[in-house]
Amino acid sequence: MPFFSESLSGKTNYEEFKYVLQDRSTYGFGARLTYAECLNDTNVPFKFRAIIEHYILKDDISPETSLESHLYYMKPDEFAAKTYVELKAKVRVWMKEPVRTFFSKQTKYVNKERILSISELMNMDVQAKKEADLKIGELILSKLALMGFSV
Repeated sequence: MPFFSESLSGKTNYEEFKYVLQDRSTYGFGARLTYAECLNDTNVPFKFRAIIEHYILKDDISPETSLESHLYYMKPDEFAAKTYVELKAKVRVWMKEPVRTFFSKQTKYVNKERILSISELMNMDVQAKKEADLKIGELILSKLALMGFSV
């Protein structure tokens, strides 16, 4: 069983990426949510729950799969990938990027937050993701794209 450190909120770090947020134009889903939790959570929009049930879980994906692991290993030829592309989904990721300091000739690596489209994420092979120490934090869906998607 993995060890997760306690944070100031009293929850483990693992649980902190299980959330559903919305602002004026987007929905944000924590990457540690499983598809089963999304289907059972009333805060998740009904249309996204219907898309999960009818389109994403159609590819023999287990409902216990987390968004993080599915998005990390998703291939462009999967039906779920095509669904996410149609939804114009984006992903908030943290990845190591080289930074050169002014006085040092050595290259240091720092974790930078970036927002990638699903297509950009899928175009990276798994080896490149591991080398960049890529961590997926959030799935971002546009409300307008979700509204325009017909189930």
